[in-house]
Amino acid sequence: MRVTIRQTVALGLALSVTIASLLSASPALAWGHQAHDAIDRAAIAALPEDGPTFLRGQADFIATMSTIPDEWRSTSEPFGKLEEDPNHGWFRESFAFMKTVPRSRWEFLLALHDENRRLARTDPAAAAHINVREAGVLAYAAIEQYDHLVTDMRLLRKARAEGLTTQVTYLERICAEDALRLGHYIGDGSQPLHITVNHNGWLGPNPHGYSTDSEVHARFETDLVKAMKLNADDVRRDMAPLAHQSGDTFELILAYLNQSGDRMERVYQLDKRGAFKDGNDAEARALLHERVGAGASMLRDLLARAWSEAATTPPKPARDPFGPGHPAFNPETGSAPAPR
Repeated sequence: MRVTIRQTVALGLALSVTIASLLSASPALAWGHQAHDAIDRAAIAALPEDGPTFLRGQADFIATMSTIPDEWRSTSEPFGKLEEDPNHGWFRESFAFMKTVPRSRWEFLLALHDENRRLARTDPAAAAHINVREAGVLAYAAIEQYDHLVTDMRLLRKARAEGLTTQVTYLERICAEDALRLGHYIGDGSQPLHITVNHNGWLGPNPHGYSTDSEVHARFETDLVKAMKLNADDVRRDMAPLAHQSGDTFELILAYLNQSGDRMERVYQLDKRGAFKDGNDAEARALLHERVGAGASMLRDLLARAWSEAATTPPKPARDPFGPGHPAFNPETGSAPAPR
């Protein structure tokens, strides 16, 4: 795909602002390992019998390595950090100017670039917060990883049908790695502070006196989790029945992230009265149980749906469905957005 001049400018701006942000601010944290481990184990244990049950044999690998994507965000490997860091957040306030969320990562980034340039003329301080790192791309990271999982599960089904034992073994591990990464993003998406610019302390007007301390993030997702001694059995009891097996997958992910983000202020309300201190506060426990249960439920649903989707053979289009002949083709990205 050809890269347009405008794309190059947009990428340069995004990278330059991102580098400045990395030097001046600490990144959003993530669920600690204990919560990610429990979410992944609960989701895999709850897979339906007609789902990808082979993942049960990979559960220790997936759960034990569940926080590997966080390790890819180290400043010692700067290119990896620049690519991975935005995948862990979906800070809705930064792209509230968009009427709809584009069905293309590239159109999303260009829309951020356009708004950044527009605001730079009148409000440079606000413009500084309209960039890829301040907005995050978690929704795209999740749906893209889901698509990778479907592809690899389709290859696994084919290898099984053809009796290719060695390929089956390798593909099951590849699918487990896909599930690991998808599980991390979906797990992050269940944490309300991953869906707001207030992820490391309250920003802007603060009439309720919420904490501006960056440790609020860790107090909820690490300190409370440890104090509660959260485990997979706890999360399993918090899960909803199997759902999300129909409808547009990207829109389902967006709705899931919005539901999580809507609980953001509740985290600050509880933190304000010290509810995360010892794991015994009933309201704090209820919120955390609801969130990890939602994360495990969504992960289970997506794993089961991917396996089902992989059983179908997609029709081969007569022409490139994302090429210039598409009515929604955008010459600035060199592609059309993903169809519903």
